[in-house]
Amino acid sequence: MASEELQKDLEEVKVLLEKTTRKRIRDALTAEKSKIETEIKNKMQQKSQKKAELLENEKPAAVVAPITTGYTVKISNYGWDQSDKFVKIYITLTGVHQVPTENVQVHFTERSFDLLVKNLNGKSYSMIVNNLLKPISVEGSSKKVKTDTVLILCRKKVENTRWDYLTQVEKECKEKEKPSYDTETDPSEGLMNVLKKIYEDGDDDMKRTINKAWVESREKQAKGDTEF
Repeated sequence: MASEELQKDLEEVKVLLEKTTRKRIRDALTAEKSKIETEIKNKMQQKSQKKAELLENEKPAAVVAPITTGYTVKISNYGWDQSDKFVKIYITLTGVHQVPTENVQVHFTERSFDLLVKNLNGKSYSMIVNNLLKPISVEGSSKKVKTDTVLILCRKKVENTRWDYLTQVEKECKEKEKPSYDTETDPSEGLMNVLKKIYEDGDDDMKRTINKAWVESREKQAKGDTEF
């Protein structure tokens, strides 16, 4: 039923309510009046909703430019140093200072951090460093973005302690490369191990020099034996 017809019915019920004096008829008319008023209210709400939908459909669709992040590049080149309170990691990324602040994210744990730079020149850049040499303070650590550089500040959990390496893995690798000196064995054996490593890693000139020194040493030892 159209809203106009309902409105006419409502006016007629109101007129009848004013004229009737019998309770039973009055109650019935009052109930009918409430019913018609509810119908009119619902019709009005539906009409308003349809109008809003039409207006919404008439709006031009918003054009959302796709954000192309391309592939993720793993960062392997960086530099680091330290102060009494911080271990500082420097990552060079051209144009990083021009991306939105929220595009540069760093997550810290007590023994790691990971950096993610989103949508820099169509690519994302990632760096994950696990097994830091010593624990850091998560709350005290932070990042700074400077011209073409991301600076990661790892707050040392124990201040005034020196880090010889950035990670535990780096420490273990470096220590494996060091020549081992076993004090319980013959000292000359330790020297032989060092000379052997130098010989293996050296170029042709270094090998000729060591061979010459070895021959001369053996000749001297032979002369010493004959003198006795």
